[in-house]
Order: sequence, then structure tokens, then C-alpha cells
Amino acid sequence: MLKSLTQEQVEHFRKFGYVAPIRVMSEKTALELRKRLEDFEHSSSPLKKKALNVKSHLLFAWLNDLVRNDKVVDPIEDLYGENLLAWASSFFIKNGHDPAYVSWHQDSTYWGLSKPDVVTAWVALSASNRANGAMQVVPGTHLLDQIPHRDTYNEHNLLTRGQEVAVEVDESQAVSIELEPGEMSLHHVRIVHGSPPNTSPERRIGYAIRYIPTYVRQLEGDDSATLVRGIDTFNTFEHEPRPTEDLDPEFVALHQRIGERNLNILYKGAAENAAAARR
Repeated sequence: MLKSLTQEQVEHFRKFGYVAPIRVMSEKTALELRKRLEDFEHSSSPLKKKALNVKSHLLFAWLNDLVRNDKVVDPIEDLYGENLLAWASSFFIKNGHDPAYVSWHQDSTYWGLSKPDVVTAWVALSASNRANGAMQVVPGTHLLDQIPHRDTYNEHNLLTRGQEVAVEVDESQAVSIELEPGEMSLHHVRIVHGSPPNTSPERRIGYAIRYIPTYVRQLEGDDSATLVRGIDTFNTFEHEPRPTEDLDPEFVALHQRIGERNLNILYKGAAENAAAARR
């Protein structure tokens, strides 16, 4: 029995690698969450960049509630079963007339996970459309194996290493994922996707949550995740605790430790790749 998605939506995800839009909260609630985010952005906290880019759900109770929200998690269960971990989360924000972009890439490139059974829930806290740099996907590319990537470290690229696929992408096949506040999209870890700069005056705000079934393992070292549904009989990830208040000092310290460990995974081989490119 499916909990949220229709059978047609499940089949669309299997065939094309994405499904959207899915309404997970009212527009009013989405705008309330946006205000919480922007209140933090306007604060004097020294944590602003790291807090928004790495496992934000460990620092803010309201985001931890979101990654566990049934409206978000039920569609993930429809795709990958009842035992689920939230492995990572981060904001993708483009300000008005922002040159920031996301190059064509596959999420699976540097994550070190054992299987491509990974799905991203991209939750819109603002409108996301063609004018403000909505995410674009190339349908069906999730059925490909891992594609070689090159690191660019472009200053305007929102990805950790500015990584991009090292093959030509047929952009004429790309589909823009347009969402209203409170809607989300789901995309497969291997689908080729990216997003152009924001040419509008309006901010584009999305919160990306990466979910994995509990049988997926981390191959590149110790790692942690948040159990959001069911049970974990594999226990290959350290289970993350649940914050009860925002920016709890104990969770700030935990977030720092986990963030440093994860960077070792995400940037593994970066120095060697850079040296090889110079030769």
C-alpha cells in the first residue's frame, strides 16, 4: 500500500528519475519557515555559513521536525521502504540577480555511499521557477552508471568542489522543476541535474534533504545519519540525536565534529585530482 505517491508517480520516478510537484505543507507554513531562516541569516551568529550548508537539521529543532515530517517522509517510504535515514541536509539559496549556479552533475559522485538508492527531497520555501534559477533535470539519466566528473571550484558554483560532468549534456532534453512555496520535488542520486543563475529580483530558497534506506553503507569512513522512520538493523551509521532547541551548544559542538568528518569524505582525492590536472 502506497502512503502518499500514486502508482503513476512511483513509475515516473523509476523511469525518469524524479517526481514533482508534491505538496508537503501550506504556503503559509512554508513562509513561516522562511522567516525563521531569514531571522537567523540576519542574526550575528558566526555559524551562518556552516549552519546552512551542512546538516542544518542538527542545529535547528524546526528543521529536524521537517526532515521527520510525515508529508515529506511518506513519499520516500513509497520509493525505498519503511526503514529510512536522513543522511544530510543543506540549503540552496540564490539571491535576486545572483550569479550563483549549480553545474550539471550527479549527486552520487563524491558521497561515498554503497548503493545509488538515495533520493533528495528538495523543499521549496520560496517559489522556484525558470526566472529565479529553478533546478533542471535530464530525465532518464539516473539509469546511467556513475559518470566521470571534473572539479572546477568556480567561485559562483554552489557545489562543494564545483564538480561537473565530464561529458556533453544535451540541455534540450532538460526539464525545469518549478515549485510553489510548500511543494517539494524528489530526485534520484544519479540523475544529471543543475540550475542556472537567478535572473529575477526574487530570492530562490530550497532545502535539500538526502534520504537513504538503512541498508546503504558509507564506504569512505565513519559517518552518521538521523533515523527518521522504522528501525535500523544494519547500524553502519552513528545515529544522530534530536535537538530540542535551536543552536544548543552541545549540538553546535556535535555539528562541528560531524561537519569536519564529512568534509574528509566529500573532498577525498581532491588534492590528487588537482595535481593530476596540472600535469
